[in-house]
Amino acid sequence: MRSLFAFLFLSLVAVPAVAADNMVTGPAPSAKESPATPAAAPKAGDPLESAHAKRLDKLFSELKRERNEHAANRISGQIWQQWLDSGSPTVDLLMQWANDAIQAKKYPVALDFLDQIIALDPSYAEGWNRRATVHYMMGDYTMSMADIDRTLQLEPRHFGALAGMAEILKDTGRKKLALSAYERVLQIYPMSRSAQSAVETLTQDLAGQDI
Repeated sequence: MRSLFAFLFLSLVAVPAVAADNMVTGPAPSAKESPATPAAAPKAGDPLESAHAKRLDKLFSELKRERNEHAANRISGQIWQQWLDSGSPTVDLLMQWANDAIQAKKYPVALDFLDQIIALDPSYAEGWNRRATVHYMMGDYTMSMADIDRTLQLEPRHFGALAGMAEILKDTGRKKLALSAYERVLQIYPMSRSAQSAVETLTQDLAGQDI
């Protein structure tokens, strides 16, 4: 199961190349150093926020209709880029530092950055989702599921968070719930090969249990 979370994280850090153009660059501080003065993120009703929401709605509509796997993968990458763009240079920078810490397996340092992100912008779904991933990597399923729940409250279409929840449910023996979670992924992202494979495997496993 850790391999799936690793895959999800690598997917996250692989797509921000476009979003990274909007990030503030500079040396990563230690966990004890304070970040720069926070920049205001777009508020609800802000034209930038509205444009962001419309862009996501369009991409999700395309993702649901697309039946070519490679084209669907490109669309999902564009969705990840939208999710990663917080609208705040400070939050984007902290996320970059958190990613670096995760890749270096410095999970407590990553958590410190992610805690700061959530404190600065509690409405930023990707901050919660990324912290869920770190909690999982540290073996804390309870905290991971709590952060996944908050992610889905903010962005119910977050197929990455749903897949993470499904894997935790599967790993803890709750296969029927895991199957339901993966089916939710496919409702949003029908061409997700990993979700298709998981649904097939779980369906076979559950059918075998009923024999």
